[in-house]
Amino acid sequence: MKLINQTAIVTGSSSGIGRAIAVAFGQEGANVVVNYNSSREKALEVVKQIKAAGGKAIAVKAHVGKEADVIQMFEKTVATFGRVDILVANSGVQNDSSFLKMTLEQWENVININLTGQFLSAREAAKHFVAQAEGETVDRAISKIICMSSVHDMIPWAGHINYAASKGGVLMFMKSIAQELGPLKIRVNAISPGAIQTPINKSVWSSEQNMKELMNLIPYRRIGQPEDVAKVAVWLASDDSDYVTGETLYVDGGMMLYPEFSDKG
Repeated sequence: MKLINQTAIVTGSSSGIGRAIAVAFGQEGANVVVNYNSSREKALEVVKQIKAAGGKAIAVKAHVGKEADVIQMFEKTVATFGRVDILVANSGVQNDSSFLKMTLEQWENVININLTGQFLSAREAAKHFVAQAEGETVDRAISKIICMSSVHDMIPWAGHINYAASKGGVLMFMKSIAQELGPLKIRVNAISPGAIQTPINKSVWSSEQNMKELMNLIPYRRIGQPEDVAKVAVWLASDDSDYVTGETLYVDGGMMLYPEFSDKG
């Protein structure tokens, strides 16, 4: 129960990686806010799963790219649980196209959710963290922010420039706010997953041929599961990682090891 009596908001947690993190946090004793934008029924299923395991959870609708929605989400969290201690800025989308054919709408949609959404969520979280810690003297983190990124914060990805640009932005956004918020005892870190078996990349893992090709990019020779990422998120949210801030943890089975060079080039 590493997160006992703490309240966590996990954006985009009605499915995939966000869902696994929300469930894992609930199992570790946290009160969990399951954020969704359109999948209300799926979000309620996550809430039900957390409650069935003895945890506390609510589902809150909010579009992370809309400032008013984000503010309302935090207000609902505090009204229900009294405070907020952890933010996992997980919401993300893909809207793929070649560079020459990519529309401004495709670009702005991905940047708005994947990058601006993290800015709005983290900014609102930090405001609450500072306000509720006023007058306290602490030697450990008063609160934590975890930014969900991707191996494509470092690996270029032709045909997905909006997504790669958003994740590259998350990398420097995370480091910059970690630098600024560190003296306030707010820890900020990021998780960059590689290939994880979620609905967003079903076209890859549902095809035997595509999976075979994918394994050429993963030295560990298996696709990741959402629970692989959730376990890392629990560690980053807990006091076990109290001296870790401004870091990106790559949960990728070795994808960042450039396996194309494993035969000495």
